[in-house]
Amino acid sequence: MTSTTFAGWTDQLLRQGYCIIPNAAPSASIAALNADLDPVFAATPFGQGRFYGFRTKRFGSLLRRSQHAEALVLDPVILDMAETILGSACDRIQLNVAQAIEIHPGEVRQFPHRDHDMWAGAKGAHEYLLNVIWPLTSFTEQNGATQIYPASHGAAGLGKDDPGDPIVAACEPGSAICFLGSTAHGAGANRTSKVRRGVVIGYSLGWLKPYENLWLAYPPDVARSFTPELAALAGYAQHRPNLGNYEGQCPSILLRDNVPAHIGAVDALRPDQEAMLAGFDEAR
Repeated sequence: MTSTTFAGWTDQLLRQGYCIIPNAAPSASIAALNADLDPVFAATPFGQGRFYGFRTKRFGSLLRRSQHAEALVLDPVILDMAETILGSACDRIQLNVAQAIEIHPGEVRQFPHRDHDMWAGAKGAHEYLLNVIWPLTSFTEQNGATQIYPASHGAAGLGKDDPGDPIVAACEPGSAICFLGSTAHGAGANRTSKVRRGVVIGYSLGWLKPYENLWLAYPPDVARSFTPELAALAGYAQHRPNLGNYEGQCPSILLRDNVPAHIGAVDALRPDQEAMLAGFDEAR
């Protein structure tokens, strides 16, 4: 994807609260991921609750369930978009969720919601997350494709009494359905005889508690096989200053072959904080 196209998708995402990028991933990779998840879907029970649904299956930890999930998490265009949208409000972004969802026949329409409402902070000044739904099967109006409310995002969208009418994110495997944490959306009803499958890869501000408990999903013995970039996204990195440390150091130390029994704390500060402390020392 060219930089011009990337800028166009990012602009659409910021203007409308969503964008749908066709042919964002090779169909063969999506098919391989879908095949890897077949036995997990078969073994996973239906959810319980009016939000999760009673005819819907979902599970996380995708990075340890299929090697094909990594390419979606590290998609360079999507990561650039996430950095552009979230980077001004954090020192680094993090993986918020990597979850698979299968909506079965008979499932009803999901309650429209905004994903940023899982956090209690004030809303409207900046975005909290970017979600990307990667369809594993065709998304249609009949089988429960995600419904998205255009321009329901940001301070202006949040100020509306009525989010308006949704669009149906109908598309094929290989497409990327991107929407902001402040964008109202919800799964549609599945009125067909077949399941609707997709995976959600989400990125959030690095100083937030992620939706998915990353360190339980990917403990050190699992994350040790990740690339440094993937491990950092999956929680093995500090958010300056010093947030998310292990014994005062970056938790990536746990991915080494030999972890010291006793670890000394080491500052992890932003450059402006380093300069502030240096100035304080000089003035003493």
